Amino acid sequence: MSEIKKIGIITSGGDCGGLNAVITGAVRMAHHHGVEACIIPNGYAGLYNLNNFVPPVITFGKVDRIYSGVAGSEAGHSRVKISKIQDPNKYEVIKSGLKKHNIDGLVIAGGDDTGSVVVDLISQGIPCVHVPKTMDLDLQTYSVGGDSTINRIAKFTRDLRTTGFTHNRALIVEVFGRYAGHTAFRGGIGADADCVLIPEIEVDYKVVYEHFKKTYIERLLTSDVKGSTYIIVAAEGLKNKSGEYFTDSNSGKDSFGHQKLTGGAAYIRKQLESYMKDDPDWPAFLKKEGIFVENIYSMPEIREIPLGHLVRAGETTAYDVTFGKQGGGAAVLLLKQGIYGVTVVGVEHNVVSYIPTKEAIKQRYVDINEVGYYEALGMCFGREPLEFTPKFKEHKGEIHRYM
Repeated sequence: MSEIKKIGIITSGGDCGGLNAVITGAVRMAHHHGVEACIIPNGYAGLYNLNNFVPPVITFGKVDRIYSGVAGSEAGHSRVKISKIQDPNKYEVIKSGLKKHNIDGLVIAGGDDTGSVVVDLISQGIPCVHVPKTMDLDLQTYSVGGDSTINRIAKFTRDLRTTGFTHNRALIVEVFGRYAGHTAFRGGIGADADCVLIPEIEVDYKVVYEHFKKTYIERLLTSDVKGSTYIIVAAEGLKNKSGEYFTDSNSGKDSFGHQKLTGGAAYIRKQLESYMKDDPDWPAFLKKEGIFVENIYSMPEIREIPLGHLVRAGETTAYDVTFGKQGGGAAVLLLKQGIYGVTVVGVEHNVVSYIPTKEAIKQRYVDINEVGYYEALGMCFGREPLEFTPKFKEHKGEIHRYM
């Protein structure tokens, strides 16, 4: 086992909260053990181009100026899949760059795509440890960025409720998450949303419409000022009853070959509007409540709000700062121990937990068994509600649970 004297730190894929905590955790742990730390800017693009620049060494003074509580990454990102680089000598180029700058191992923070490259690099003999990072929360481990994103989805959705009530509008909040609905699921629950639509459940828009109509009318009837709203939080990876993902035909693919999923909220709005136009109850109800205006206000207005990159930006939660520092520092300890090709799970007591990266990047979905619980609380998930049948288990000893 060769001694680790210098590490390179890479952040890759999509930006999110907690990445600067990964950097500070890795650098400070490296300093503690007398290991030099440098940043390799711009993700795997920077790694491939190492021969063309000098990666900045992060001294105490520099790491002291990196604020862990803000999202984004001081190291920068790029969406580059090494195996797709059109250079037959790409891995030798990377190795020569690492050798040129005396970098003995890499701490790499990223999601499943980033992790797949870690697996490739390990197969080429390049020592790497993966720190799980994805706001999608679809890895087997907890991923830095998830808690920050969920909190931002919940905050923005709660904030939008005021404009919904003011204008008696229904609002559809579209959020990232690709093929797994964790952020929409937890963010929607955290925001007291009326309806949450996730990729794991094929959407029946008739069910959504009936829940919307019932909730909206009841809310208006119990309001002294005849105010109402209805809030949907929808993951971008919506499926119809045929199991097909909805996306704009012009959205294209990203650099990893994934179809970009866009336009879901607008599609939901059109479905609900179609049902409303065919429903004679609305004009009669709105006339009775003194809201109806011919050709102007004959049914409730629906607006879609794609939160987009707002859920990646801004503040990082304390949970993600803590986990990020754990992940970055633990990755350094694993490299020093000669343990490569693994993903950090966490640090508890004096135990650094990890699993093979090829296992960590297997996609994890929302557990549908949990959905029935929230349906019992009155939420809609785009299907006919199923009765939640609980099982009971007494825990003995310590309880460990990652999100």
